[in-house]
Amino acid sequence: MLVIADEALGSYGFPDGHPFGTDRHAAFVREFRARGLPARCLSGSSRLASDADLLRFHTARHVEFVRAQSVTGQGSLDGSDTPAYRGCFEAASRVVGATLSAAEALLDGGADRAFVPIAGLHHAARDAAAGFCIFNDIGVLIEMLRARGVGPIAYVDIDVHHGDGVFYAFESDADVIFADLHEDGTYLYPGTGKAEECGRAAGQGLKLNIPLPPGADDEAFAARWPEVISLLERHRPQFIILQCGADGLAGDPLAHLRLSAASHALAARTLAGLADRLGHGRLLALGGGGYDRGNLAAAWNAVVEALLQS
Repeated sequence: MLVIADEALGSYGFPDGHPFGTDRHAAFVREFRARGLPARCLSGSSRLASDADLLRFHTARHVEFVRAQSVTGQGSLDGSDTPAYRGCFEAASRVVGATLSAAEALLDGGADRAFVPIAGLHHAARDAAAGFCIFNDIGVLIEMLRARGVGPIAYVDIDVHHGDGVFYAFESDADVIFADLHEDGTYLYPGTGKAEECGRAAGQGLKLNIPLPPGADDEAFAARWPEVISLLERHRPQFIILQCGADGLAGDPLAHLRLSAASHALAARTLAGLADRLGHGRLLALGGGGYDRGNLAAAWNAVVEALLQS
């Protein structure tokens, strides 16, 4: 079990009391250490993604726009709630690099499971930042896996917000099996992820969106979870990505679900079991959202513990 959580990775975050602050990483690490988990895990280091890495998914125009805004540290990267700050290009590139490094360890046999807390930036589009996400490390990862001949690839997202940046980038793609449980977009950003959105063209039937009503709890999550496992069992992915945002836990300031860390443990444990049954064992978990620091520490460490036990 590999965990990449170093101080440099924790530099991805926004200033001035922004919900996605750099203290999120420290909250995870404190609980990680309190549970004695570092002694049970392999430790990896983050790295900067190269331009070639970023351009696997993102347009050159977007990459250069972020680079320029990173120098001045002025303005918004998405015209809304993703502000530029000095060094944001390097911080966002490091998130991508950490995700790629974790995936490479799984592919090369250095580990069978991996977790990266500050990662899973699922809102960024190919040509734009969005929703606190400057670059989409998941999109870059999927394109890297395809280039290495890995497929099909499963992307499972339990963040409270719909993973729109990943969904629409691969909506018509037959190589990407997509499953997303999230709060109904009627009540929450980004307003997408309706149940009838199940893929287009070659991707038809390979995408599963499960919107949950406000107030949905662990019981509601567990009742729908078998649909995710069933989809993946039918299509036998050769690599599984879990975006395990903690913002679905009760008390998150930006959302309205009432999950506990038990749902995150359930997702991690059953996906790891599926990966083993498929014969490759590869599961990469990415932290995603979560804006109550106690919640994210509990949920993410529940994921690590579940992966260690599976």
